[in-house]
Amino acid sequence: MEQFEWTVSLDHASLRIDKFLTMDGKWSRTQVQLWIKDDHVKVNNQKVKSNYKVSEGDVITLDIPDVEELQVEAENIPLDVVYEDADVIVINKPRGMVVHPAPGHYSGTLVNALMYHCQDLSGINGVIRPGIVHRIDKDTSGLIMVAKNDQAHESLVDQLKAKTTRRLYKAIVHGIIPHQHGTVDAPIGRDKKDRQSMTVTEENSRDAVTHFTVLETFEKYTYVQCELETGRTHQIRVHMKYIGYPLAGDPKYGPKKKTLDIEGQALHAAVLGFSHPKTGEEMVFEAPLPKDMEQVLLQLRSQ
Repeated sequence: MEQFEWTVSLDHASLRIDKFLTMDGKWSRTQVQLWIKDDHVKVNNQKVKSNYKVSEGDVITLDIPDVEELQVEAENIPLDVVYEDADVIVINKPRGMVVHPAPGHYSGTLVNALMYHCQDLSGINGVIRPGIVHRIDKDTSGLIMVAKNDQAHESLVDQLKAKTTRRLYKAIVHGIIPHQHGTVDAPIGRDKKDRQSMTVTEENSRDAVTHFTVLETFEKYTYVQCELETGRTHQIRVHMKYIGYPLAGDPKYGPKKKTLDIEGQALHAAVLGFSHPKTGEEMVFEAPLPKDMEQVLLQLRSQ
């Protein structure tokens, strides 16, 4: 483990700590923010957040963890590659596939498949999540972008933070939404009663905004398009439950009784748009609905 220490001078007082640590260009801001998040950075022996503003005399320490040997194995799993070049790869992920290894899912993930498909993935997110810029849930299908080098990774992360990416989802929800358009602006945080779930809360939460448009209504369901302005964990699932229209098939946030023939939430990442990290070209990709959602819509239209 490499260790570094600085004492803040008057000239650098009031700088954000993530900016302070990237002044000499040795490390990227994304990398520094990850170290701060993982408690590898301390100020006066105390944990801080990336927006902490340093003061004269502050003693900053950074412990850079040793590079771990890669324990994730490459697996020959077919991938639906929508686009690929030297910087980025866009995948249409099937329902049921976990994005990256985690307790209980060390194989069969998108990362395992990507490591077989291409060896050049960015290393910013470490050995478990190489190349992963954003995630979609296991039982959500659709488009996900992956960075093939650190420069591309930083660019895509910055676009997500600046809210300049385009992410449209198609979903089937319980109930009939009475208006054509709507916006849910409600902060999301960890549920105190169930640490595996997220909820709308003011406590230890982050801003979350979802825009939705009604595409089609049925007797007991509504087919909607949701656009993410932010990207919080389970955001669409939590927000639609919050306004009284939980996703059909959602085992965590929906009704316990299964009413439609679908495994997992009826949610599909249908459109993904971003600026190419190297050329700046505006790129937009679309993925058709998976067969199970198409079948559900056909059934609902025939009732």
